[in-house]
Amino acid sequence: MTALDRTPAAGRVLGPWLDPALPVAERVEALLQELTLEEKVAQLGSRWVGNDMRHEEEAPAPDPDGTGTHNVAPMQDVFAASGTVPLGEAARHGLGHLTRVFGSVPVTVAEGAAEVVRLQREVVGLSRFGIPALVHEECLTGFTTYGATVYPAAIAWAATFDPELVERMAAAIGRDMRAVGAHQGLSPVLDVVRDYRWGRVEETMGEDPYLVSMLGAAYVRGLESAGVIATLKHFAGYSAARAARNHGPVPMGRRELMDMILPPFEAAITLGGARSVMNSYSDVDGVPAAVDSWLLTGLLREEWGFTGTVVSDYWAVPFLATMHQVAADPADAGAQALTAGVDVELPDTLGFGRNLVERVRAGELPESLIDRAARRLLTQKVQLGLLDPGWTPEGSVAGAQDVELDSAANRALARELAERSIVLLDAGTALPLRAGLGRVAVVGPCADDPRTFMGCYAFPNHVLPRHPGLGLGVEAPSLLDALRAELPGTEIVYEPGCAVQGGDRTGFAAAAEAARGADLCVAVVGDLAGLFGQGTSGEGCDAEDLRLPGVQADLLAELFATGTPVVVVVVSGRPYALGEVHAGAAGLVQAFMPGEEGAGAIAGILSGRVQPGGKLPVQIPRHPGGQPGTYLQPPLGADSKGISNLDPTPLFPFGHGRSYTTFDVGDLRVSAAEVPTDGEFTVSVRVANTGGRAGDEVVQLYLHDVLAQVTRPVKQLTGFARVRLEPGESRRVSFLVHTDRTAFTGRDLRRVVEPGDIEVLVGTSAADLPCRGVVRLTGPLRAAGTGRRLVTPVEMRGGTDAGS
Repeated sequence: MTALDRTPAAGRVLGPWLDPALPVAERVEALLQELTLEEKVAQLGSRWVGNDMRHEEEAPAPDPDGTGTHNVAPMQDVFAASGTVPLGEAARHGLGHLTRVFGSVPVTVAEGAAEVVRLQREVVGLSRFGIPALVHEECLTGFTTYGATVYPAAIAWAATFDPELVERMAAAIGRDMRAVGAHQGLSPVLDVVRDYRWGRVEETMGEDPYLVSMLGAAYVRGLESAGVIATLKHFAGYSAARAARNHGPVPMGRRELMDMILPPFEAAITLGGARSVMNSYSDVDGVPAAVDSWLLTGLLREEWGFTGTVVSDYWAVPFLATMHQVAADPADAGAQALTAGVDVELPDTLGFGRNLVERVRAGELPESLIDRAARRLLTQKVQLGLLDPGWTPEGSVAGAQDVELDSAANRALARELAERSIVLLDAGTALPLRAGLGRVAVVGPCADDPRTFMGCYAFPNHVLPRHPGLGLGVEAPSLLDALRAELPGTEIVYEPGCAVQGGDRTGFAAAAEAARGADLCVAVVGDLAGLFGQGTSGEGCDAEDLRLPGVQADLLAELFATGTPVVVVVVSGRPYALGEVHAGAAGLVQAFMPGEEGAGAIAGILSGRVQPGGKLPVQIPRHPGGQPGTYLQPPLGADSKGISNLDPTPLFPFGHGRSYTTFDVGDLRVSAAEVPTDGEFTVSVRVANTGGRAGDEVVQLYLHDVLAQVTRPVKQLTGFARVRLEPGESRRVSFLVHTDRTAFTGRDLRRVVEPGDIEVLVGTSAADLPCRGVVRLTGPLRAAGTGRRLVTPVEMRGGTDAGS
């Protein structure tokens, strides 16, 4: 039997592209030669079937307090044009992607799988060559669909400082997605936090490029290991918008972009093997990412060697006309985006499609650009087996009948992540909770609402607000429930005190009375994620300053005034200014949206059953308006000692996190006093558990370039290791530092390793660095471009390794 005989679909045009024995590139080229212009262009488009309600969850919404509305005029035409074309019309020459079959409305696994089969049958049936569509879904806090496990938000993954754990989570997410017919996941978010007021801080992995790089690459490896294409977003600069406004312009120079924003994307491609990238909505220095050929072609492909697909963020192509105003209309926007390097338009075809066909026919657009993008997408379809003879729509969801989207194994993994992510800021006088508490008052708007544990892209917050009768879709106890289970011999009374948002103080009196009558008060405050102003955290939920939302700070002041010890638990997607809170609290805990298993994890931390080991991936500011931005500041960004009256020193620094045991880091050893600019050196310390309980410590290595041709951060994380130690146990932790890890972008915008002194700093946070040494780099200035070392390997000796 030859390749031309093996086809499952009657009427399908036969050819060597169906032969899995041939190389992928050969199959793709053979198919590409047979496709008409219309058929090639069709592969670059998408269709969001079943989302014809003007995209409520994505569109801006009225201000929840009724004080005004967002300006939706630039977006209305885009939403009106989306969702109006039947699939039969959209796919009459084929289709590149099907958008969020599982993620748009609540469906069971069986219903979703049946819809995938129905849609794929139509797409395949309309294509001369029987080419299926890729199915893509969101998967930032787990598979974003009804009834799937809600893992902690990405900012919580970062607090674990545990890449191996993040990789295991991503693999579990990918397996569930692949079993129900999904091919591509729109994660991870690799935006590096630059301003805590930005609403999407919760979706990030913090403010340090190296931490984001290691965790992001780990997530990509996990998702890709399950056969799901990982999509890096948002490329690039989105998190640095002026005044932290969503979609705001980014006033950033090329040097800062290259040194602070781009490294995680390069690492996720080089170390993780990511096969897709999604452009940012923002414009950087006046150039929108979707039309930036330097970014999407020169850097991404020619310098980094990326061979996958660039997909547009939702409606980013027409936004070039309606919002950025750099294109005359969607047709012009489509041509500009394709030319710059966007391959596939999501979530619907508005700027690509017939507009591209007409421009090619008119001689205004080279057909080679169509071929370039189609080749990239078809390569992925061949790699995924969609053009193998045995592929069928039914077979693509064959695993759905056995998948349990919120399995016990998933929940155990979600619990492990939650427990490792919670940060004990200060045990104070009350933590862990002492035995024999007679009455505990549980107060606060986040105490009895498990939605506050979930990010804005978790299905219960992303879609289910439009379906209030369905609840959460998963079992997710509140912290109030968990504390009742955790403290069975204690009387627990509850008063909400106030809502997360708004100015209603009528519950203050009852909350204060509950606190007065208790031995201890646990106050649970923070965020409720939503979209476009319907939450206090999440996409389009940017903050004016870093006060706790609504009147929650005032509620805490009332509780402190009662004289009862108050343990404050902050459940949030961003760091809030806690200077006054810390001054009044008897204990302070930060939980970054810990997911469906978050309640038990927090309760275990409070009781002491769980040993805290999370570390801050962002700083905790002292004052609401005096935020430090990030710890990665050049000399003039640090405390100016009187030159300015504003002190940016945080309340709690990057990397901070306490434990119920104690650790000592010392005995610094540096392998050489001098190394050439193309050499490497080893930095090692001894870390010991000096307390009475087993626990985890995160040993952190920072470097400081003492004298450079451009201003450099006062210190920058260069390596880390999470170490598990029994009482009295110690280990030697060694970091192998290649001089590439000191590279930076110089005055001529080339990345270089420069001779001179490098200060070595090791400790347990950016402000707790007891071990200090100096290494001198000798020899010539050296270029360090593609192929440079992106990782600082870690070796641990002594004891049993339970870290990463």
